[in-house]
Amino acid sequence: MDDFVIPLYPEAGEKRPLPNLYLDHNIRQEKQPFVYANFVVSLDGRIAIPHPSGQGLTVPKAIVNERDWRLFQELAAQADLIISSGRYLRDWADGRAQEILQTDDPRFADLRRWREEQDLKPQPDIAIISGSLDFPIPDVLTSNGRHAIIFTSANPDPKRVAEIEAQAGQVFIVGEEAVDGQQMVHKMGELGYQTVYSAAGPRILHMLLTGGVLDRLYLTHASRILGGSPFASVVEGGVLGTAVNFQLHSLTFDPAGLDGLGQLFLAYNRV
Repeated sequence: MDDFVIPLYPEAGEKRPLPNLYLDHNIRQEKQPFVYANFVVSLDGRIAIPHPSGQGLTVPKAIVNERDWRLFQELAAQADLIISSGRYLRDWADGRAQEILQTDDPRFADLRRWREEQDLKPQPDIAIISGSLDFPIPDVLTSNGRHAIIFTSANPDPKRVAEIEAQAGQVFIVGEEAVDGQQMVHKMGELGYQTVYSAAGPRILHMLLTGGVLDRLYLTHASRILGGSPFASVVEGGVLGTAVNFQLHSLTFDPAGLDGLGQLFLAYNRV
């Protein structure tokens, strides 16, 4: 496999190795807390298609690929805290989800060493966003010295809060009818988290955009059109009251992606 990619912006350059493309962005040197998210998208803008079972949606196998997954891991490796959801934990319990940062995978041993060199724990802490607090509490929440923090809205069931805090981590109320992105990230900063990676879905991205707290959006544009209904894109929710502006931070072409079809790696900064 050709491990090289071609930088196109901010300066076009000679081909460079794929490994460390996103690690070289030095996210930990950005302002604090710095919140970023990542999606792989088809040419027709889809991040998910109907599951073959007919139940729910799934990430399309036609666009997921090892080269994009490598960069996903580089983004996760730089995080102090990874945002997930109650749905992720339910999928984990049902065997439909995998560990987000795979530092135990030999393919990513260099990322584990990188975290050690930065005096970081083997795994980032995990933030679970859940209005209902209806999720299982697997051992993955607190393995490898990881801390879990749970964000929910006002008036949660006190019995359920006590159960979660006894097993996993502290519960914070950050919003009235729903979790408020601005309140949540403010609390994350108070807790000392510098880099926050959203590995969650389009509804949580909507919450981060509405709260004005998403700093950078990473997109992998895979060179395939999928079609299908319903349409699932990077953001899901009501029309944003004010359009959120982004400016291109970097653009890289991966000619070897998707068995030679190619794909684009883009990063945008909110302005």
